[in-house]
Amino acid sequence: MRDKTILLVEDNADDSTLAQRALKRVGMVSCLVIARDGSEALDYLFESENRESKRLLPAVVILDLSLPKITGFEVLERVRADDRTRTLPVVVLSSSAIEGDIERSYQLGANSYVQKPVASADFRDAVQQIGSYWFKLNETSAGKSH
Repeated sequence: MRDKTILLVEDNADDSTLAQRALKRVGMVSCLVIARDGSEALDYLFESENRESKRLLPAVVILDLSLPKITGFEVLERVRADDRTRTLPVVVLSSSAIEGDIERSYQLGANSYVQKPVASADFRDAVQQIGSYWFKLNETSAGKSH
């Protein structure tokens, strides 16, 4: 089961701040959880394994690839390997334009790959579009299930 939370996995403080501002524009900032590295992301997604109260999965994960401790690729592999998170939407948001990184992301199960624009305004626009899209998708899915 998923709630409307967006899990942003981003180690760059400037990019994280820009993402927060962009998501605020679409009313999603109150639903934003930030993980600063791959280890924090996996802890957030899987820590409920050892708790009685199960945390709902986020509606979407926005995942950078270049992360400390555990890379974005490793996070994506772990997410897709677990039955509980296998269908969790994951959008890779990376500055890498390397064709191999894009290909590998999709091979590992990314739903989308968005290249981080260099300009801060373009970056905010890209994140805002991701937030709007997944928010609308989540609203549509919730409406259909009733």
